[in-house]
This record gives sequence, structure tokens and C-alpha cells, in this order.
Amino acid sequence: MNAAARKTQRIYLTLTLGNTLAASFIWGINTLFLLDAGLSNLEAFAANAFFTAGMVLFEVPTGVVADGWGRRVSFLLGTVTLAASTYLYYMLWQLSAPFWSWAVVSILLGLGFTFFSGAVEAWLVDALRFAGYEGGLETVLGRGQMVGGVAMLVGSVAGGVIAQVTNLGVPFLLRVGVLVAMFAVAFWLMHDVGFTPERSARPLQATRAVLAASIENGLKNPPVRYVMLAAPFSAGVGIYVFYALQPYLLELFGDPRAYSIAGLAAAIVAGAEVLGGWLAPRVRGLVSKRTTVLILSSIVDALILVVLGFVQEFWVALAMLTLWALVAEVGIPVRQAYVNDMIPSKQRATVLSFDSLIGSSGGVVVQPLLGRTADMYGYPASLAIGGVIGLIAVPFLLASRGQHAQADEANASTSTPNAESQPS
Repeated sequence: MNAAARKTQRIYLTLTLGNTLAASFIWGINTLFLLDAGLSNLEAFAANAFFTAGMVLFEVPTGVVADGWGRRVSFLLGTVTLAASTYLYYMLWQLSAPFWSWAVVSILLGLGFTFFSGAVEAWLVDALRFAGYEGGLETVLGRGQMVGGVAMLVGSVAGGVIAQVTNLGVPFLLRVGVLVAMFAVAFWLMHDVGFTPERSARPLQATRAVLAASIENGLKNPPVRYVMLAAPFSAGVGIYVFYALQPYLLELFGDPRAYSIAGLAAAIVAGAEVLGGWLAPRVRGLVSKRTTVLILSSIVDALILVVLGFVQEFWVALAMLTLWALVAEVGIPVRQAYVNDMIPSKQRATVLSFDSLIGSSGGVVVQPLLGRTADMYGYPASLAIGGVIGLIAVPFLLASRGQHAQADEANASTSTPNAESQPS
């Protein structure tokens, strides 16, 4: 890796570190926060569903911002929007606000995250190509996942401990403060290179053009399409499980106010993210195709959730949660590299945002469905049903494998800079 590529990687890792740290302060206690505000399980996960609905609604328009006005502009808007909506969440908790207000602010939270989704990853890939980097994307993306995992580990544990010694609202205020700091960091360090924004004076027309480009380079490209169609099942279940594990583990632990235990659950996922990012390029090197990793990851994770539905011991559940998270995290950089190697630079942020949109759409349906299941039959049953739903992703991944895309067999250490411009 040359000096320019190393600089790009350092900036990417810095942005990942700060952004993930800010976000993760509440990840260990978010569901408990909503329940403490007076919401039922159905309402709490419905609020989360409105968050994912916001991501679905705004993915394409914010893709227009990223591809039309620049990835830096998109990142800066994301920090401002997420900071403001997080503070509104804190105020709703203070006021014990009605559910409809939680739904509205959750949509705004989703808007904040859509400014990040696709934009940062697209900025990284284009900047690396511009710098002459010729290595595999799994390596850099894996390092980003490791840094994000460390940040999540620190943030989620700190959030749980701080909530326990103060109250559930303080981690939300910490998130706001770090996001404000990240605005300044990104303003100073992040500049678009290897990419020229195409600004349009007609946002609606640009949105339609972006959507058309997303479909052309995403859904109309068979190997990409099938990976995207698998996302609603795997991502929808993953979002639910992450947040359901907080009250589920507290229930098994026997102390509903042991917020540090909820933080520990998120921390284990973070630790798995670090290890998974380190393992991803190594696991990739053991198989001939990237889809092998994706398919095995989906099957194993689904089976673990089904077994979790019958576990009654806290420490056994915690160990299985660790394995579930590790298997999932190994697959993420491999999936990112696979998709990035099949899409052109000009629409990279757009297609990645569209991919995120499709994945988020699964969360809109799956979260309230499994939340209602938890209300009626308990968290173990909802996890087992989630595992069954997650298995639906496997046939789509097999279909993508069947397209024999060049990107599927791209070697992790020898991917060429122009691979993404050669969809199969």
C-alpha cells in the first residue's frame, strides 16, 4: 500500500472510529430506554421499524446528495441530522411522549443514518482507486470493521455502565456531543478525491435518475440482484436480534435494572466485529468463492438463533450470542467486497444506498412482527422464528453464486482496480 492509500485508509478508520463510537453509546440500552419510556415490546420494536422505514424512505434521496453533491457533504449532513434527532429522542423520554412522536423522530434518526450509508464506503473505494491501491478490498474493509468493533465495544460498555450509575438518558447526550465533534473532524479531513460530483438543479429529476441507475446497476445485474434480495431477511432479523438481546439477557440474568449486562451484550457483538474483521480476509483465502462465505454464514447464524430459542441459561445464551455475532461479522466485509467489485464508480454510493434500502425494508416488517411474537410468546420464541426467517436468504445467495460473476472468484489479495466496472 502506497503513502496516498495509507492516508486514505487512516482517514476512513478515523471516521469509522468516531462515528461508531457516537452511535454505540445507546446500542446496549436502546430497547430498555424505549421500554422505560412506557412503550410495550410491540411499540418499542415498532419505533425501531419506523427508524428502518426512515432509512427506506430516504436512502435514494440521500444517495442523490452523495453522488450529486459529494460524499463529504453527505457525511456532514449526517452528523448534524443524527445529533439533532438523537437529542429529540432524549426529550421524548423526558416527557414520556406518546407513541406517534416516537415514530416521527425515529424516522428522522433513519434519515441521519442514510446520509452515511453508502457515502463513506463509496468515498473510501474511489479514493483508494485514485491513490493507485491494487489490493483486495476485504483487507481495508476488514480493518474498518475491526476499528468499528473496538469503538462499539468501548461505546456500548460505557453506555451501559453510565446508564446504570446515572440514568438511561445520559448515553444519548454523549452521542450528541461526539457527533458534533465528528462534524469538525470530517470537515477538516474528508475531501472527495477520485470522484467528481454531478450537481443537479432539479432534485426530483436527479432522484429519478439515481433510482434508475440503482436499478440498472443493482437489480438488473443478476449477481448483485440476488444478494440484494437476500438482505431483507438477513438484515431484518439481525436488527431485531441485536435489540431484543438486551431485554432477553436481562430476563435470563434475573435483574431488570442491570444495564451493564445489556451493554455487555452489545460489547460482545463489538468484540466479534473486531475478530470478524480480522478473520474475513483469512477465511476468504480458504475458499474459492466469496458466496461460499456468505451462504455458510447465513445458515450457521440461522441455526444458532433457532437453538437460542430453547436456551434457559444466561451464560450459555451469552456464549451462543458471541458465536452468532462472530459468524455474521466474518461475512460482512466479504459481502461488501463482492458487491463493490460489481458496480461502477459513478453510481457506487447510489447502488450501495439502494442495497441498504432493500435491507432496511426487511426490518420494517420483521421487527414489529417479532416484537409482537415476544409480547405473546416470549423472547426465546421470537429468536427461533427469526432464525427460520433468516434461512430464506440462503436460496437468493445460491442464485447469486449460480451467476458465476467474476467478482465471486476475485482473489482477496489480487483484486484489480477496474474489477467493479466489469459486471457479469
